Amino acid sequence: MTASRLRAALLLAAAVPLAAATAAAALKASHLKLYADRHRIELTPQPRRSCPDCRGAGGWWVGGANPEMEACGCWANRPELRVRLLPVPAWPDEPPF
Repeated sequence: MTASRLRAALLLAAAVPLAAATAAAALKASHLKLYADRHRIELTPQPRRSCPDCRGAGGWWVGGANPEMEACGCWANRPELRVRLLPVPAWPDEPPF
């Protein structure tokens, strides 16, 4: 292995954990949750802990005959980002036997 290849391999080995730590800090600061599998990558918004309306709970209960949870605007109005990677295989309608 030449010196330049060794140097490039060492730089790459140092850059990958740094990039992962930077991405994790950016996701935490922007209040997003990352989910990844072989079919998709999703970034979903999370409630802010410092929100004065919901105080990090994500919403509040609205009373009445059928109480419902009303979502707070600190996360409910933000879009969910999704990147499809591989198609999900279709489930058969009936079992094969």
